[in-house]
Amino acid sequence: MLLLPSIAMADEGAEFKQSFEKGILPAAGGAFVAGLLTSLTPCVYPMIAITVSVFGAKEAKSRGHAMMLSTAFVGGMVVLFTTMFVVVSLTGGVFGAILSNRWVIVGIAAVFVIMAASMFGAFELTLPDSLMQRLSGVGGVGYGGAFTLGLVSGLVAAPCSGPVLISMMAVVTEKQSVPLGVTFGLSYAIGLGLLFWIVGTFAAGLPKGGRWMVWVKSFFGIVMLVLALYYLKNAFPVLAEHAQNNTKFIAVAAAIAAVGLALGAVHVNWDDGGFVTKLRKGLGITASVAGGFLLVAALGKPKELSAAEKEKLADQAKVEAEAKGEKFYGELTFSSDLAKAKEMAKAEGRPLLVDFGAEWCGACKELETKTFANPDVKFKGGRFVAVRFDATNEDDPNVSKTMEEYKVKGLPAVILFDSTGKEVSRITKFVPATEFLAMIEPIK
Repeated sequence: MLLLPSIAMADEGAEFKQSFEKGILPAAGGAFVAGLLTSLTPCVYPMIAITVSVFGAKEAKSRGHAMMLSTAFVGGMVVLFTTMFVVVSLTGGVFGAILSNRWVIVGIAAVFVIMAASMFGAFELTLPDSLMQRLSGVGGVGYGGAFTLGLVSGLVAAPCSGPVLISMMAVVTEKQSVPLGVTFGLSYAIGLGLLFWIVGTFAAGLPKGGRWMVWVKSFFGIVMLVLALYYLKNAFPVLAEHAQNNTKFIAVAAAIAAVGLALGAVHVNWDDGGFVTKLRKGLGITASVAGGFLLVAALGKPKELSAAEKEKLADQAKVEAEAKGEKFYGELTFSSDLAKAKEMAKAEGRPLLVDFGAEWCGACKELETKTFANPDVKFKGGRFVAVRFDATNEDDPNVSKTMEEYKVKGLPAVILFDSTGKEVSRITKFVPATEFLAMIEPIK
């Protein structure tokens, strides 16, 4: 199991290293918390003590034996979910072009809304009784039985784990990253199996179930509605056009979400009272989702610099350019007219940067918000004439024609030309700011 990343993609060690540099550790933490919260839902929590008894941890001969049985059970979970996410990440590229269609995005958002409705108690997602009975009989006492039971436990918990997994898989599909798939699967499985392991190893008792398990489901429902809006903004950018990545906007968005939680988005249940209670719950959910979405949208945009910060960086870049005998053109700015950008680069004898991107392309967004928005890149890359070509709608004849002309087979694609119009370098994946600066430094 520890070698699973190498088995999944043996020659991708560099990709794993780069992924951790890009912040995959926070992703692991998020997936772990999602798994732990899933174990606290009504579909899973009441079954923990029973499941531990099935694979024999309570009758183990020693603490070490109980720990090994519990570890085998969690190991089954790890293999199930990690394999699932790796497969999704490897096949994610198939869906890239499909996700360019706004109505497909609307369909995905609708799935999230339906999953959220199930979390809020509108209906119950259940597996057929015959399948549930068959799954519940799988496994048994011993390491093999514990491991096998762990393999099928995710299916038994599908009514509560399913919506969470679908949400996470959508992210992995968008990123098309094997390291992220491994991280999500491994971390989610460990989070989901942690209480099973503690109860099985230490014969610990768990607090009684109650209303708080419904609160966990409400929390997941809010997260799924935020995800629905997140995908809809790709099809309808107007939803997030007013979001700003600055302290004031982020504080306001967080405050709106906090007001929603205080109103009762999570801790108030629909059946706690009459119309006023239901209205309070509904308003709480609305405010929490709106605030959460605005917060996510703001953080997904380039960080805005203050006027003083911009002036300081511009002065530094100007001094460096003059020391090299070069003209300072200001900060890197992107136009949307490819033809005019080519004419300008030729007339002024400047290098050209062409960025092909799309609303559905996760790596394109990372380049935009993490690399091109980096202060050093913005001012040291200002000598480039930059243009961003929107390839979201591949049905547009102009889009397909331009991508064919520039031999763009997939996204992201950033093409760097020198001042003579010769292609010098091509980027087809996310690269951090430091690596990008090293690439553009020698281009004249």
